[in-house]
Amino acid sequence: MKRLARCCGAAAVALLAALGSPAHAQPLRAAAPADTTCPACRDFYRFANQQWLDTASIPAEYPAWGSFEELAERNRRILRGILEHAAADTAAAAGSDTYKLGTYYATCMDSAAAERAGAAPLQPELARIQAISTPEGVVLEAARLQTEGVGALLDIGSGQDDRNSAQVVLQIVQGGLGLPDRDYYTKTDSASEALRTAYVEHVARTLQLLGETPAAARSDADQVMRIETALANASMTRVQRRDPEAVYHKLSTAQLRTLAPSVDWTGYFRAVDAPVTDSLLVRQPDFVAELSKLVAQQPLPAWRAYLRWHLAQAESPRLSSAFVNEAFHFNQRLYGTKKLQERWKRCLAATDDGLGEMLGKAYVKETFTPEAKARALSMVHNLEAALRDRIGALAWMSDSTKQQALLKLDAFTEKIGYPDKWRDYSALRVTAGSFVDNAMRADRFEFERDMAKIGKPVDRTEWGMTPPTVNAYYNPSMNEIVFPAGILQPPFFDPNADDATNYGAMGAVIGHEMTHGFDDQGRKYDAQGNLHDWWTPEDAKRFDARADLIRSQFGGYVAVDTLHLNGKLTSGENIADLGGLTVAYAALQKDLAGKPRATIDGYTPEQRFFLSWAHIWRELRSPEYSRLLVTVDPHSPGQWRVNGPLSNMPEFAKAFGCQAGDPMVRPEKERVQIW
Repeated sequence: MKRLARCCGAAAVALLAALGSPAHAQPLRAAAPADTTCPACRDFYRFANQQWLDTASIPAEYPAWGSFEELAERNRRILRGILEHAAADTAAAAGSDTYKLGTYYATCMDSAAAERAGAAPLQPELARIQAISTPEGVVLEAARLQTEGVGALLDIGSGQDDRNSAQVVLQIVQGGLGLPDRDYYTKTDSASEALRTAYVEHVARTLQLLGETPAAARSDADQVMRIETALANASMTRVQRRDPEAVYHKLSTAQLRTLAPSVDWTGYFRAVDAPVTDSLLVRQPDFVAELSKLVAQQPLPAWRAYLRWHLAQAESPRLSSAFVNEAFHFNQRLYGTKKLQERWKRCLAATDDGLGEMLGKAYVKETFTPEAKARALSMVHNLEAALRDRIGALAWMSDSTKQQALLKLDAFTEKIGYPDKWRDYSALRVTAGSFVDNAMRADRFEFERDMAKIGKPVDRTEWGMTPPTVNAYYNPSMNEIVFPAGILQPPFFDPNADDATNYGAMGAVIGHEMTHGFDDQGRKYDAQGNLHDWWTPEDAKRFDARADLIRSQFGGYVAVDTLHLNGKLTSGENIADLGGLTVAYAALQKDLAGKPRATIDGYTPEQRFFLSWAHIWRELRSPEYSRLLVTVDPHSPGQWRVNGPLSNMPEFAKAFGCQAGDPMVRPEKERVQIW
C-alpha cells in the first residue's frame, strides 16, 4: 500500500481533499472535535478525527479509506478527463502522445473485445510453455516471461551498486511467489493454513479457465504450491531485507555459476538481453542456490504448471471477466474489498503503469503551476535549514559524525512536481485492437529500457514514480527526496492555507522524507549515496539505542484484534515520522518568528500544526487488509502514526497542556528524540 517510504519501498502520504477541481478546493481547517469525552492528551488521533471516524465508511471497491484515498480519488477524476478526451480525439496523429494515451486507454476499456478473446491472447506463451522439454527450457521461458512483466522464478533488472552509486549494475532479487509475502507460506496458524487452501483452489480454478480439466488443474495447483513453498522457505524475511549489508553480495559470473550450477545463466542472460558483465549483485544468494536445486529436482510437468499459473496471474486483469472476477474473488480474502473497481479506474491505473510519464505530462499541465513548484521548493529549503540547525545542536552526536551528516544533508537532490527530462516513448508501439498486446509491448518496452541502463552512468534525472501519484519518497542510493505533483495539491499543499496547517501536513511529509536519509537504513549511506559507514562506533551505538526504543514502543501497539505491529519492520518509517514532525515544527517556529500568532477556529498555530498531521492519517481499514499490512507494510496504521510520535514530543504536550501520566505523554525514561 502507498505510504510514506523510501524508493523501492514506495511512499505516500495524503491529506483530505475536495473532489472538485484543484482551483476550487477549500483550505484545510482544524475542525472542532466531535467527541469531547476524548481529550487531546488521552488519544489525540480520536480527538482530531472522531467526527470523521463516526461518519466515514470504506467504499465497497476499496480495502481502506482515508485522507490519502480521498486525494487520490480526486486525481483519478482529473486523469479520467484527460484520457477520455484523448480517446475521443479522432484527429490525433498516429504516434502522438494524445493518440497513444487515447488508444491505450480505449483498448483497455473495450470489454466486449476482452470477452470475445477470452484466453486467446495467452496462447502463444502457453504453447511455448507446453513445449518445454528440459530444465534449461524452464529457465529460458521464465526469462522470456520476465521481459513481459511476469515475475517467474526471480526478479532481474538494473540497480545502482550500493558501494559505488555512480555505477549501474545487473542485479538478481528473490521472487517467484504468488502470495504477497514469504510469511504467507511459512506461518502455521489456522488462518494462514486456510488462506493457503483457498489459494490452491484459486490457482486450480484459474488453470481451468486456461482449458485444463478440474482434476488436472487441482493436481497442477498442488505442484505450484509445492514449488512456491520451497522458494518461500529460501527467501529472506522483510525485516532481514531491511539491512543493506545483508542484501549486498557482489559476485562474478563465475561465482554465480558455482552458486547455482543447474541454471543456464548464459542462456538466461541472453534471453533477457542483459549486457555482458563480469559481475552482478545477487541480493539473496541462498535463494538463488535453492532455486538451482529446484530446477534440477522438480519434474517438468510441475514447472510447466508453475509457469502457466504465473502467466495467468500476471495477465488476468487484462483478460475477460472470467479471469478478472476469479482474481478479484481471491483478493477479497486478502483485502476485504466488497466490489470490483469500475473498469475506468482499472484502465486508468493500467495506463499510468504503461505510459505513466506521458500521462503525467498532461496531468501537470492541468494541475501544477510554476508558482506552486517554487513555493514547494521554498518549503523544502526551510525544512533543510531546520534540520541543519538540529543536527548541529545534537547532544548525543560527536562533531566528526555531525560534519558528515551535514555534508549528506547539503548533498540532497530535491525533485519537485515532475521530471526535468520526460521519458521518450517514441519506440513504444500502441495500436487499436488487443489491449493485452499493447500492455505486453509496454511491459517489454519498460524491461528493455531498464536493462539498457546497465554499464552506463547513472541518470540522476530519472524518477521512481509518475507525476500524478499521491506519494513521496527518499532514495538512499541517489540521496534524493522526491515529491510528485500528485501530492502537491490543495488542500494538502495549499498556498491559501495558513503556515501552521501547511507545515503540519506537507512540511512534516518533507521532513519525513529528509529524515529517511538518517533513519536506521538511510544512515548507512553517505552523501554520494554509497553504502559506507560514516559514523563513529560510539555514535552508532547511541543511535541504535534510540532506535531500539522506537522499535519497542511500536511493537507494543495493536493493529487489529490481538495482532501487534512489527516494531522492527516499521522502525524506519516510525523514525522518519518522529524526525519529520520534529523538524517541521522547528521550521514552523522559525517561520513564525516576529509574525502575529493568530488563533484560528479556536486553535493556536502550534495546535493547528499537530491537528494537520492528525488529519493526514485518519483512515478506516478492513480487518483483512489490516492483517495483510502488518505482514507486508513497513508503515504503522494511521492511529499510531499520530499518537506514537506525538507522545514523544514535549512540543505537543506543551501545545495541548498535557501532563506527566497522560496517555499522550510517554514516561521520560522511555521518551525518544533522535533528530
